[in-house]
Amino acid sequence: MTVEQEHGLETLEINVNVGPQHPATHGVFRMVLTVDGERVVDLVPHIGYLHRGAEKLSENLDYRQAIGLQDRTEYLAAFNAELCYVMAVEKLAGLEVPERAEYIRVILAELNRITSHYMFMGAFATDIGVFGTAFTYGFREREYIQDLFEEVSGDRMMYAYFRPGGVAWDVPDNFKERVRWVCRQTRVGISDIDSLLTSNEVFVTRTRGIGAISPQQAIDYGLSGPVLRACGLRVDLRREEPYSIYDRFDFDIPTGEQGDSFDRYRVRLEEMRQSVRIVEQAVDQMPDSGPILPEKLPRRLRCPPGEVYMRAENPRGEYGIYLVSKGGDKPYRLKIRSPSYCNLMALKEMTVGHYVADAVVILGSIDIVLGEVDR
Repeated sequence: MTVEQEHGLETLEINVNVGPQHPATHGVFRMVLTVDGERVVDLVPHIGYLHRGAEKLSENLDYRQAIGLQDRTEYLAAFNAELCYVMAVEKLAGLEVPERAEYIRVILAELNRITSHYMFMGAFATDIGVFGTAFTYGFREREYIQDLFEEVSGDRMMYAYFRPGGVAWDVPDNFKERVRWVCRQTRVGISDIDSLLTSNEVFVTRTRGIGAISPQQAIDYGLSGPVLRACGLRVDLRREEPYSIYDRFDFDIPTGEQGDSFDRYRVRLEEMRQSVRIVEQAVDQMPDSGPILPEKLPRRLRCPPGEVYMRAENPRGEYGIYLVSKGGDKPYRLKIRSPSYCNLMALKEMTVGHYVADAVVILGSIDIVLGEVDR
């Protein structure tokens, strides 16, 4: 007999609104928790607060102009979003990318994966309330890489540097030396975060066994990226369906065992190390000179009628571009497959049965970007 039954007390479930303006939601995202005491018994996510019509706007711009909108959907990993988009255009237009441009793209995309994961590390530890130091470490290390991005593209965010067929202009003369220095510094930063969090008793207690999801559930919900691999499924598009020049590199696919919040953190931490491996190999293999765009690329790019789907392994999972052309210099339809949107579908499954305080941890472990959720 419970205390409530013994004393004839009536218990009521109440709704707790978290967001849309709340630091723990990492943007304008709202979740309504139904709680019984401190336990979550239901969760309803509400999205759409950041919808700006990026897909529809892209249909009114030519293929080059639409690159800027891709940056603003996945703003923490803009190079990765640009890469998927330009590869879709290249597939539709039948463009061949020069080898030097392919290496530049891969280097920048993998470094951008690292900066995205650095942001996750800092924000996740702060969500848990363990250390603000992790945020300091993450932003310190991001600065080194973003300085390099600024030297290459002229911007620290929203780069608009990739182009259908290659890149906008060549990299600085000291590019290889700068990248090698950044890789050495990144290894130090990863070790600092690893030492700070991985064995910390409070951090492990707050994440181990929290928000666990099984491999079958992950598949049923269409999860991808680190959230999927944390369940033990070794699925990575860079290995399963190698695009660009990823088949030339040797790297491992980190996986978890329990599919919980700790495994999602640990997979991302190891992914950063693998990204450094890829970048170091790419720098060694990259030609010292060569074209960065096809020789006969028209000033006004026109694609023949047709449709393509291109997908890439972005920091949050499978990022896809579905592109339809009816001829001309603008896409007839553009649709983005958002990994964060799909990963959010499992939020209720992960959260129900846990405490209210755990809901913040679980949401943080998914690492959503609202720009690509709402588009």
